[in-house]
Amino acid sequence: MGVVAGWTAWRLVRRLVRTALLLAVLAAGYLVVTAVQVWLTSRHSDPHKAQAIVVMGAAQYNGVPSADLQARLATADQLWNEGMAPIVVVTGSKQPGDAFTEAQASATWLTAHGVPATDIVQVGGRDSWANLSDAARVLVPEHRTQVLMVTDGFHEDRSMAIATSVGLHPSPVPAVDSPIRGTGSIPYFAKETVGVAVGRVIGYQRLDLFDHL
Repeated sequence: MGVVAGWTAWRLVRRLVRTALLLAVLAAGYLVVTAVQVWLTSRHSDPHKAQAIVVMGAAQYNGVPSADLQARLATADQLWNEGMAPIVVVTGSKQPGDAFTEAQASATWLTAHGVPATDIVQVGGRDSWANLSDAARVLVPEHRTQVLMVTDGFHEDRSMAIATSVGLHPSPVPAVDSPIRGTGSIPYFAKETVGVAVGRVIGYQRLDLFDHL
């Protein structure tokens, strides 16, 4: 009986190992496919007539947009000047101790570059989900659902997925002169790949909640 029990236990262990290896291969394959999708989206820009331009927030320093945020704003400014959309929605809240929100810094930069304050809408959120949810609460009731999504290329796939889930119809317009490029962008692509992969499974709202926790 001891020999039989030992053989049965060994077969169970082998089966568990094979199952674990299969799951690992499937998970790796899923991540690779997601990484390709994130990269392809980052390479695609589709500027056209829309109802609003949405700029995803990034760091600001005492009211001055970071180089990353300035690149996004410059792209949005160009789109607005080309008449691609009548309004620009700037997003982002502030960190504890900050005097300005990311949205405020963005609005100040845009008005200084010629965009009228009446054409700028500010919404503030702590993460991508909150930013786009707040934007949708403003845009959807006004039937402005066709939007141009301006952010870094690596952030486009997740931003567009969230925008779609809150009732918007986004098109990607990655920031033209983002300072995050080349090998320096690899960690960002890796993070976004994991974010998109997990977000598709558990939902992007839960993903941002876990990020805060």
